[in-house]
Amino acid sequence: MTMNLTNDPWIPALRADGRRDLFSLQDLFAQAHELRDLAVKPHERVALMRLLLCITQAALDGPADEGEWETCQPHIQPRVRDYLTKWKSAFELFGDGQRFLQMKPGVVADANPVMENEGVTRLNLCLASGESNATLFDNAASEGREFKPAQAALYLLTYQCYSPLLGRGYKGRSPCADESMLHSLLLGESLMETIRLNLLTLETITDCYAPSGAGRPIWEASLTKKLSNAELKALTQSYFGRLVPLARAIWLDSCTKMTLANALVYEGMEDSGLREPTATVVVAKDSKVVPLSIRADKAIWRELPAICVKGRQSDGVSGPLALRNPFPASGITIWSGAMIFPKKNAKIEDVVESTYSLPPGMFTELGRAAYERGVAHAEEREGVLIQAVKAYAASLKVVAPAYDRGRQQFWTRVEQHLTALFDLARHPDLIADLPNSEWGKAVAAAARDAYEQSCPRQTPRQIEAYALGLRKLTFALKPKR
Repeated sequence: MTMNLTNDPWIPALRADGRRDLFSLQDLFAQAHELRDLAVKPHERVALMRLLLCITQAALDGPADEGEWETCQPHIQPRVRDYLTKWKSAFELFGDGQRFLQMKPGVVADANPVMENEGVTRLNLCLASGESNATLFDNAASEGREFKPAQAALYLLTYQCYSPLLGRGYKGRSPCADESMLHSLLLGESLMETIRLNLLTLETITDCYAPSGAGRPIWEASLTKKLSNAELKALTQSYFGRLVPLARAIWLDSCTKMTLANALVYEGMEDSGLREPTATVVVAKDSKVVPLSIRADKAIWRELPAICVKGRQSDGVSGPLALRNPFPASGITIWSGAMIFPKKNAKIEDVVESTYSLPPGMFTELGRAAYERGVAHAEEREGVLIQAVKAYAASLKVVAPAYDRGRQQFWTRVEQHLTALFDLARHPDLIADLPNSEWGKAVAAAARDAYEQSCPRQTPRQIEAYALGLRKLTFALKPKR
């Protein structure tokens, strides 16, 4: 069986007319200016974009600064073509020589424990396999499934970026899975523009990845023997080394079976101080600087004020590093997504993603503050709603009040009016009378609707309880400055 990722199709992408096709790396870059976008799951998008950015930046050996970043797009396709031709042998999926993101156990790291004759199903984190992968997206529970080489290639890349905790003897998670972090990418009108918008300048890389700097991609490294501490540091703490990681020693025996063991160890931000380029960095309650984690019960739009921070603060707090580049005054489109893992578990809780067209005001302190105040207003109303449901349930002596139903109804209704929330960033003066703004009225209506859906009033006792809860719901919040 043979397959080379530079020439054989394996990357799902959308053409301008909406058709989904598979592309090799060479064809994808050659047609990137005509392709609309990738056509993959959220975690696969993150892994693929990291690979495309790694190849592009290695081929350009830059861009060095903002000036080169502005003018580099015409150079991407010819230089990537030559680069992939040069390193073609490193992108083999099978064979006895060098393989793409694969090695046999024990070559560069302690191999124990080793899973032999393991199903390739494990590489797809959305499929049920063994004890690790969740059954959230699949209930076939088959270890013997056979995949096409194109599928195996995509699963391999994604698994190296998102490898979860595997159990006793296995070391750490892959960089993208640390703390269930939220990843954000800038989107252009074409795939080529998307790639260019997310390139980092060497100035930014030097600033954020000292002392290892840019480093070199994993396929350019010689991985035929145990590595020294200096070599390990260069691969696991540099920009290129972390962008496309080799967290597990995987060797595909076929498209059905493989060998799996430890490989390189990538420390999280808390231990290494290094951030992922697509992550948002925030200050936690204990004053530690950490990547922004996402929860399945909290929509991504509520985190946009943190994602849109563009600054170069000394503590590193900011949105994705690509925001340091110039972008159009008319605003940008941003994609955010995450794979959510419980803290001490390998099982996947959920996969989330959202896309937003952001006005320029979101990248100013005043606009973000107004937007954040709008989000806080909705969260305050959620609290009032819960108190209303609690009063209703207490009157009827209900043991389990419908809190979850009320929250779900409330946030579902609120999310339908995000245009009014973005208006706060465009016109910050609207927060002077927030309850009477379009956003304030939408939030109030959502709370009333959620209360009515959660608290029926069909009997006299229910009507009395409903009236008691309604008093809580219509309580006027004290306006905040």
